[in-house]
Amino acid sequence: MEFVQRQPTSKAPAEWFTGDVWWDVIVAGQEPSRLRANLVRFAPGARTHWHSHALGQTLHVISGVALIGTRDGTVLEAHQGETVTCPPDEQHWHGATPDHFMEHIALWEGRDGGAPETTWAEGVTAEQYGGARVRGR
Repeated sequence: MEFVQRQPTSKAPAEWFTGDVWWDVIVAGQEPSRLRANLVRFAPGARTHWHSHALGQTLHVISGVALIGTRDGTVLEAHQGETVTCPPDEQHWHGATPDHFMEHIALWEGRDGGAPETTWAEGVTAEQYGGARVRGR
């Protein structure tokens, strides 16, 4: 066993996020491990752009309320302690509510041979972000 060397907190790139978002890499597994985990902090109103993960993604809410949007217009509302899974290759977005910070742990897997793990698309519109919220499914 060994401790993972802690990396500095990084500001998330504007090409993938709207608003102020910061992350700490918890682990970026080296083969044979493919585990990826980040602690991600969203300022009020901040969110990802539309994206998908080749092998899916799991989001565990640490604080605040997470909004998770799907292409059918559904906006899930996940609270502290709740976990949401996103299937492989399903486009989605996630972020904070307009009036509070939100933190979640994002978990996903890398792909063999270094193939892209995440496919990024366009930003989320105000209409999509402001869609009717659903508590659970």
